[in-house]
Amino acid sequence: MKNLNVGLIGGGFMGKAHSLAYSAMPMFFWPAPAIPVRHTIAEANESLASEAARRFGFENSTTDWHSIVENPAIDVVDIATPNHLHAEIAIAAAQAGKHIICEKPLARTGEESKAMYEAVKDTGIVHMVAFNYRRTPSVALAKRYIQEGAIGRILNFRGTYLQDWSADPDSPLSWRFQKNIAGSGALGDIATHVIDMARYLVGEFASVNSILSTFIPDRPLQTGGADALGNVRGGAGPRGEVDVDDEVLTMVRFANGAVGSIEATRNAYGRNNFITFEIHGTEGSIFFNYERRDELQVCFAADGNDRRGFRTVYTGPAHPYGEGLWPIPALGVGYGETKIIEAHDFFKAIAEGGSVSPNFADGYQTALIDDAIIESAEKEAWVDVPVLAELATSTK
Repeated sequence: MKNLNVGLIGGGFMGKAHSLAYSAMPMFFWPAPAIPVRHTIAEANESLASEAARRFGFENSTTDWHSIVENPAIDVVDIATPNHLHAEIAIAAAQAGKHIICEKPLARTGEESKAMYEAVKDTGIVHMVAFNYRRTPSVALAKRYIQEGAIGRILNFRGTYLQDWSADPDSPLSWRFQKNIAGSGALGDIATHVIDMARYLVGEFASVNSILSTFIPDRPLQTGGADALGNVRGGAGPRGEVDVDDEVLTMVRFANGAVGSIEATRNAYGRNNFITFEIHGTEGSIFFNYERRDELQVCFAADGNDRRGFRTVYTGPAHPYGEGLWPIPALGVGYGETKIIEAHDFFKAIAEGGSVSPNFADGYQTALIDDAIIESAEKEAWVDVPVLAELATSTK
């Protein structure tokens, strides 16, 4: 069992989630494929960096991410920064021969994502984009049912990601509302999770027809160094422009003939982390709601007319990843567990010399879908989505 030194760049919310996963992964999945060693963490200034090292259990801290990439002792570079820094860091890490895990979205645009993909392609580096929601056991179970043919040929996918943390027009101007940093708004921030699930469960997108809306044109400027999330009021001070979307709504044609729709918004009062999908096939249906993570709703045509209806399967030891989590079904799976599973699969690929999905090719493909959604909204028309050759026949 090999130790692998991790250099984490970014000590915010995602830095906390990744650090927790590195600490807990060997406890859940033992014997672990490798032991993540929290070696060095980088933050914007010395105070933030040293505090993050103490809080998240890192041996060293730095204010210069280049020192992580250039350090020969570092095996893994973990990118948990705002989106505008992803490409530069990932390309430098690839050139240094580091394995890379990068938070989603992979980058701000398809062009940036392509550069990241090309930097790692054919290098032997293990690279991963952190769409962790697909590692929720219920989602993986839905994938198993689909692969087994339990719901037949897929006809329709309907997905949502609804939140309310920015519904208040006086909540602060996070970097997530600024195009030069985020790239896009609800589209890149949360819709990409549903897009990833749709690709994982149904297949590649052929074309999209989309609407993008910005409901709140400006917000109070933030004070202090930390990015503010949640329904926190920004006060009566100066305001800055919001130049990204608040909501995305798109119809989808899939390459396999299925159709679907995806909606994402951060302005839905009463919805906290409402990620859902409903999939209809010729032999049954599947429904999932992330706010009830241990449950998968299923209905099979073979059940017969006198007993047909959705029933609940509670995920546990008999289901995907069950051997590493909790000993009885419905004991409770949280956000942290999805990150622990993500870390397990990433380090397993490194230890065994394999690959992992979703990787930078998947992240690039998602960025191409995002670009098509933006183009469709601008043209008010259907727009075709190009598909990377290596993904056209992939089972993900």
